[in-house]
Amino acid sequence: MEQRSPRLRWLVVWSLAIAWIAVILARLSYLQLVCYSEYLAKALRQQQRIFEISPMRGTIYDRKGRELAVSLPMDSVFADPAEITDVAMVARLLSRVLDLPAEDLEAKIEQAHTPVRLARKVPPDAVQRVQEMNLKGVFFQKENRRVYPQRELAASVLGYVDVDEKGIGGIEYALDKQIRGRPGKMMVMADGRRQSYDRSEAAAAPGASVTLTIDETIQYIAEKELATAIETTHAKAGMVVVQDPNSGELLAIANWPTFDANDPGKYPDEDRIDRAVASAYEPGSTFKVITLTGALENGVVTPDEMIDCQMGQILLGGRVIHDWKKFGLLSVRQILAQSSDIGAIKLALRLGGPRFYDTARAFGIGQLTGIELPGENRGLLRPVENWSANSIGSLAIGQEVSVTPIQIVSAISAVANGGTLYPPHVVREIRGGEPSALRPLPESRQATDARTAATMRDLMEGVMLDGTGKHAQLDGYTSGGKSGTAQKIDPATGRYSRTQYNSSFVGFAPVNTPAIAILAVLDSPVGPHHGGEVGGPVVKRVAEQVLAYLGVPHDVPWPSDLETAQNSSRASPKRSRETAGAGQERFADAISRASQGPSGLAPTAAFGDASIQVPSLAGQTVRSVTELCSKLGLAPLLIGTGVAVAQFPEAGTEVLRGSQVTIRFGRPAELESIAARRGGN
Repeated sequence: MEQRSPRLRWLVVWSLAIAWIAVILARLSYLQLVCYSEYLAKALRQQQRIFEISPMRGTIYDRKGRELAVSLPMDSVFADPAEITDVAMVARLLSRVLDLPAEDLEAKIEQAHTPVRLARKVPPDAVQRVQEMNLKGVFFQKENRRVYPQRELAASVLGYVDVDEKGIGGIEYALDKQIRGRPGKMMVMADGRRQSYDRSEAAAAPGASVTLTIDETIQYIAEKELATAIETTHAKAGMVVVQDPNSGELLAIANWPTFDANDPGKYPDEDRIDRAVASAYEPGSTFKVITLTGALENGVVTPDEMIDCQMGQILLGGRVIHDWKKFGLLSVRQILAQSSDIGAIKLALRLGGPRFYDTARAFGIGQLTGIELPGENRGLLRPVENWSANSIGSLAIGQEVSVTPIQIVSAISAVANGGTLYPPHVVREIRGGEPSALRPLPESRQATDARTAATMRDLMEGVMLDGTGKHAQLDGYTSGGKSGTAQKIDPATGRYSRTQYNSSFVGFAPVNTPAIAILAVLDSPVGPHHGGEVGGPVVKRVAEQVLAYLGVPHDVPWPSDLETAQNSSRASPKRSRETAGAGQERFADAISRASQGPSGLAPTAAFGDASIQVPSLAGQTVRSVTELCSKLGLAPLLIGTGVAVAQFPEAGTEVLRGSQVTIRFGRPAELESIAARRGGN
């Protein structure tokens, strides 16, 4: 037994040692394998501190390369507590420059064990003053500050950023991933005594630059005229949208109230809403364009067919609907020009619910347009099965349906361009940065056929000449349009208000070669509230300035243009300016004044053998005019359809062979009105 005892003891010792080693290995394995990430994170938190450096956000440009939003490098102030011996003194000195409480700065430094940021994006003069103090332990780090050079201009479209340079609202939010870029990092290492010993920096990657379809000048014009209208009408809010009808590009989106994107926090939330995209409203009579388009396209009426408007009253589904004026017999053309509710309802009844609904859907009503701006409202267009007995009558006049300004201007653009509905968009190009996360824009589609669109352009021109759009008639350009006056719902009663209206006007110009489409909406104007008299002048002022800015040639002889053309025709077979008629009475007046020449004498200069007298073309068709001008050696410029109602130069004027003759075509009735006008002068 005594011989076995040492061996047993060694066995016990080795067993205990092996067990102890196994426990240690198990513990080490647990710490290294299972808890590795946790303890590594703790170590890193103790040893290093990481500051994110905001990247240089990409610049936002207008369509001509002018800067709308830029990022500028600015200095942020940091303090390293390990290098500061008198914290109270440093805090007191910095407080005077940074305009921050000394107590807050002192507490921030004392509580930190590694460098801490004291102030972000300090102005250059403050940076210079801090540098002059030469304070040990205080240093600077470059960060970027977003600046909007034009302040309020296009603020709702651009949006703004927060203190961390993250996009909020508008394009800044919608394209934040691309514009923001990849943040950089500054890492500060500390030892076991929490003394910093190293700083390293990883550079930030700049963001993508974005070019918008917005034109800074057109945006300024739209905002200026909207502000004027708000001041005049005392409306609660307003919008003006300018679109290129041939591409869907938005040239201007003006909202009021607006805000300064450099300091958005000073403004209430409602001022930062992009109403053109996010706010839906009942369009009122502007929706009659869609009503008539459906009726004409489906062949249930013709433009000159007479409709009994029943002296302004109709019973539909147990509801009596009253017109804004007591109309009797009106042609379809006059129904649109005079904005007869009863006439529009009768056309919708002929069209029927399903076809009416399909027409509205074809124009994008009740659907998202896919525009790149955030918060888009799809509006409201209920399916036919959810209509009541009088819904078709309400929809015919723009009730029981809601649209956004972007939707309605795009629908009118489709009529203007020949029937194609282009998706509205504000982003033209993105360069650099992360791959775009934007949803692709919807494909363009045919909203109506070209023939119906041409007829509707003619009818909408009649609105400007003979109807509710007279306040929107343009100087020097043909135009088409439609007014809208929609009662708002009174929240207190749930019924239509008798005092609150959304007053709007939408139009395009020139008629035959449209370059722009414009919508103006005023929310609750005080006093006059009809769309034609409130929104029409806004569209007129914006359109005339924008067309001149774009260099669109006049297609209505304006007195100065006519005089220039008159003098040019005497010196050269080709006139220096193209002129065309508008079908307005002032067209004939302008020609009459210009034909007298500067001295008041009729232009009867001799041109020798190369001269020819311009024949009278009044009442002739397009084909007859073309054949006659070709035979005589004249170059005709044909405007409109129907029969010739006005011409320049006038009949009997001697011109050189090859000279251009402008002929305006229209309805035969225009001949009588023009003749009567000129005969009375």
